[in-house]
Amino acid sequence: MATLAEMAVEVLTTANGREKTAISRAHAARWVAARGAGDDIAVGHAAPPAFPARPERPELVSPRDVPRRKPGSPDGRIALLHAVAHIELNAVDLHWDLIARFTEVSMPPGFYDDWVKAADEESKHFNLMSDCLEALDSHYGALPAHAGMWRAAEDTAGDLMGRLAVVPMVLEARGLDVTPGMIEVFRKAQADDAVAALETIYSEEVAHVAYGSKWFHFLCGRDGLDPKPEFHALVRRYFHSTLKPPFNEEKRAEAGIPPDFYWPLTNEA
Repeated sequence: MATLAEMAVEVLTTANGREKTAISRAHAARWVAARGAGDDIAVGHAAPPAFPARPERPELVSPRDVPRRKPGSPDGRIALLHAVAHIELNAVDLHWDLIARFTEVSMPPGFYDDWVKAADEESKHFNLMSDCLEALDSHYGALPAHAGMWRAAEDTAGDLMGRLAVVPMVLEARGLDVTPGMIEVFRKAQADDAVAALETIYSEEVAHVAYGSKWFHFLCGRDGLDPKPEFHALVRRYFHSTLKPPFNEEKRAEAGIPPDFYWPLTNEA
């Protein structure tokens, strides 16, 4: 039987988004079933690629070259859905990469339970967004997409705490800030399917941010580190910008990230 790390690499080396997420969900189900039966799958070791396999489309461009469209227009709504689909597909790879890349760090089984669940949910999210695009006679890959989303993974490839700080606790936490506004755009357009899909994503992303906070604090406790200054130092080292309000303080708190973690990293500070 393949190890969990080998399963992760299979996901990372599959290019097509629908195929990638199907494999992701099948491996997640296999892990959960084995855990439930007391027949645990070994985590093992594997060599994840430096960059995950990607389909030929979308074309990946610099953030400044991604076309700007008015969110309230039909084309703007398609562009929003496409951008979210791109984020979700990257999240699938980020979570499986987290599983495969840091197997030399001894972690409890619950660490893998959490990130397998997160990868499974991100796979579902990508498919929800792809379904919404196809209902509008579009598809994932029809528009250019942000080329810089893997940079956080590359920068933190040798630092598990840095990965947890930057990916779930900064990048995914940003999703908690902006998703309510996107939901309102589609609600005004009476796009009920998109609203339902985004509400699912919004509710489940809180847990993904919480997983980041939980395991970041776990590592800090194990190493005798103060989490807040450690978080600030890692974000300043690996995140190539400042954090930008407004923040969804309620959902961030629900995910275990208090204001004194992120406000000192803003432009205002």
